[in-house]
Amino acid sequence: MATKPRVLCVDDEPGVLEGLALTLRRGFEVLTAESGKAGLEALAHDSTIAVVISDMRMPGMSGAAFLARARATTPDAIRLLLTGHAEVDAAIAAINEGQIFRFMTKPCPPHTLLAAVEAAVEQHRLVTSERVLLEQTLRGCIQMLMEVLALADPVAFGQVTRIQRYAAELASKVPGAQIWSIEVAAMLSQLGYISLAPETLDKLRRGKPLTPEEDAAAARLPQLAEQFMAGIPRLDLVRAALTHRTTPFAGGPRPSGPRGKDIPLGARVLGVVCDFDWLEAGGLSTPLALDTLRGRRDRYDHELLELFAAMLGSREREAEVLELPIRLVRAEMVFLEDVRMRTGTLLVARGQESTAGLVERFRNLPVGAVREPVRVVLKKRGPPAE
Repeated sequence: MATKPRVLCVDDEPGVLEGLALTLRRGFEVLTAESGKAGLEALAHDSTIAVVISDMRMPGMSGAAFLARARATTPDAIRLLLTGHAEVDAAIAAINEGQIFRFMTKPCPPHTLLAAVEAAVEQHRLVTSERVLLEQTLRGCIQMLMEVLALADPVAFGQVTRIQRYAAELASKVPGAQIWSIEVAAMLSQLGYISLAPETLDKLRRGKPLTPEEDAAAARLPQLAEQFMAGIPRLDLVRAALTHRTTPFAGGPRPSGPRGKDIPLGARVLGVVCDFDWLEAGGLSTPLALDTLRGRRDRYDHELLELFAAMLGSREREAEVLELPIRLVRAEMVFLEDVRMRTGTLLVARGQESTAGLVERFRNLPVGAVREPVRVVLKKRGPPAE
């Protein structure tokens, strides 16, 4: 049996809530809250709510203010507003601020309420289906390109997979984060590096000083990655994350540019995890790399930086390290160190996750061709899908 759509009703009058629940309970699972604050708490703890119905006049927080904040908390939930005849002007303002799907005047006949909620549920289905299709299709296409990159440049692929994993896990600790867009931005964040001269890229990977010309070329990389994506629609959050990845938390050189929490969350996450990975790839230990980031005042969101530091510490405590022959490596294991052939050729970069394709490749290698054992950890399950 299919699960009933979940509807949240918010009103400061218990009698009104009881009437709404009585009308809707046959076709919907009804949740109630007697204030805007309680409604926001319900939304924060339940991402499956499809429809939110709110009264306009409530003490402490009006329905318009509540629905505007509900939009920021759970943008996919469809919002309905109940209002009196004398509040039409306020309802119009609420529609503009909170992008209300519909507003209904009180008293609202049961058949009108049911029709509105059914339409809202259908709208929610369309919105979420489109988003899931976009996320899964886009992520699958990019993952395929990354698999090709793994064969052509194991070092670059290892770096991309580390950054992707760091970014997704860090974003999952921020309420309301659009994790999929941050994860996609992380996967594309190193795209611009293919434009650099091999000597410049090698210097960056080793943490060596750059010439002024090389430094200027590296500074243009976020904009270059954003330009690569300019022709792909519906990826505003991803483009914003790439465009502002290097924007300092204290603000960039342009007075009109974003600063602080106005910088997109994806950009702030990438700023921390990308710079950390480059420092660690350059030879710094994890504690020293984190201390280096902390020393760059005004450059990062320090709340995110400390969340990231705590996340790394928890990972290290929970990791189950295994040392195995290459033929015993299975999918979803993550390599802790570079894997090299006896000839010195890099086969797999540290941080890369073993896939079914890689496992098959390992099986086809001649016995004794790889330096063994290899060190891996079992992949930690990522954040739940949104």
